[in-house]
Amino acid sequence: MNGWFQHLPILPVAIPLVVGAAMLMLRDSQRRLRLVLSFASIAAQLYVAITLLCLTAGFIPSGWPDGVGVYLLGDWPAPFGIVAVVDRLSTIMLVLTAVLGAATWVYATARWDRAGVHFHPLFQFLLMGLNGAFLTGDLFNLFVFFEVLLAASYGLMLHGSGKARVAAGLHYIVVNLLASFLLLIAMALIYGVTGTLNMADLAARAGELAGPDRRLFEAGAAILGIAFLIKAAAWPLNFWLPAAYANACAPVAGIFAIMTKVGIYALLRIGSLLVPTGAPAAFGGEWMFPLGMATLVFGAIGLLAAPQAERQAGYCIIMSSGTLLAALGMPGVTLTGPALFYLISSVLALGAFFMLLEMVERTQAFGADLLAVSLEAFDLEDPEPADRSDDVVGVAIPAAMAFLGMAFIACALLVTGLPPLSGFVAKFSLLSAALQTSATAPSPAAWMLVGGVLMSGLAGIIALSRTGIRLFWSTEDAVTPRLRISEAGPVGALVLACVALAFWAGPVMSFVEETAKYLDRPATYINAVLTQNPVRGVAPGVHR
Repeated sequence: MNGWFQHLPILPVAIPLVVGAAMLMLRDSQRRLRLVLSFASIAAQLYVAITLLCLTAGFIPSGWPDGVGVYLLGDWPAPFGIVAVVDRLSTIMLVLTAVLGAATWVYATARWDRAGVHFHPLFQFLLMGLNGAFLTGDLFNLFVFFEVLLAASYGLMLHGSGKARVAAGLHYIVVNLLASFLLLIAMALIYGVTGTLNMADLAARAGELAGPDRRLFEAGAAILGIAFLIKAAAWPLNFWLPAAYANACAPVAGIFAIMTKVGIYALLRIGSLLVPTGAPAAFGGEWMFPLGMATLVFGAIGLLAAPQAERQAGYCIIMSSGTLLAALGMPGVTLTGPALFYLISSVLALGAFFMLLEMVERTQAFGADLLAVSLEAFDLEDPEPADRSDDVVGVAIPAAMAFLGMAFIACALLVTGLPPLSGFVAKFSLLSAALQTSATAPSPAAWMLVGGVLMSGLAGIIALSRTGIRLFWSTEDAVTPRLRISEAGPVGALVLACVALAFWAGPVMSFVEETAKYLDRPATYINAVLTQNPVRGVAPGVHR
């Protein structure tokens, strides 16, 4: 690629960084300008993510070998410089982040961005951290982007007011700081043994280690895997998630639906590179499968026991992480493609579910209390009555209760895996692949996965049916809320995206299965990164 087109891989990081920094210099009263800048940033990120996806898939000629694009920051070759790597896996996550980010941002503009300060800059920095984590090619910058997105998420988690939100936010912060500390320890051990943190170079060198160096490397990699498992909300260190997500404001909880999947992505990315070198059990079935099954069971039990709908959605996040960990912990790559399909469907569905539940709560007499307290505490009442966005002001959508009921049914079908939406396609393909992992009879692990997924689906049906009856049928004093288009639209768009996934399940499944096959060939990634020449044509040996 020539000209500005060659800089596309870095734009998902550069755009939110520049826009977020610019918005920090604006006054709170300049809300309209912040909205314009945020809209331009999110639209640009969505365009860039889709373009990169087309480039890696071959829909647009790129000239990238095997569809892997490598961007050398500062024009320094790997492993000495910082690299951004674009491939099928990273672009799937970029598009997913952009779509979910656009939906939750639109929802937030109706009311929640005024429930606290600096919402829009923090949102941009969160997107920057997510995009950077999916693009980076070395462990140190993966840690850096983890910290960027976590620092932004701390502010967004506490956006608004309330004792419960602060208490849940502190638990969230402490656990993630612990995981970050483990990441630092792991990187120090790995760098001390191998002399590199570049993922491709690390995969090339790890297989050559022996003796004490090999054992020290395996210890560092095991700690690294534990840190990623914590970030993926694996049992037993996921106790903080239901309360944190339930008490976060609706659009923040919606975008948080992808946060645990960053840990899943890191395990899949690094595991695909290190497994051929004899990676520690943290990246394989010896740890991932049993922890995934335990996480799945824990999520199902919590879902049945949780009385609050928002906490139930949090346990659904845990169930999705458990399903992915168990599936990716199975031997081979047979389940990787269906697992990626399930990841896409679950993130979209749960992002919509969190925002939907906030609208459903307004049908109760106490539904708008939290927002009123937040706006009063921060003195952020809009002086222009036409722009006020409480329950009775704004352009209302017709048949609000019908929309809420149908959207709740759609989200319940997606979460539980019932037909005809993409949740069913994802779970059916996952279970079908699990039963085909062996040429003879399915293994005990395959039957355990099938049983766990089916039982968690049954738990979801029981819990969400009970919640739906309580919210829509058992309340005599329910009120009909007037929903703004900017609130109902994002939820409807995410549900329709899941409908589109089910409608075009064949092409999407083919793409994710090709991604799984690509991940099973780590040499493709390694060669693309280590053989990328600087634009100026400087030989790599000059920098040694």
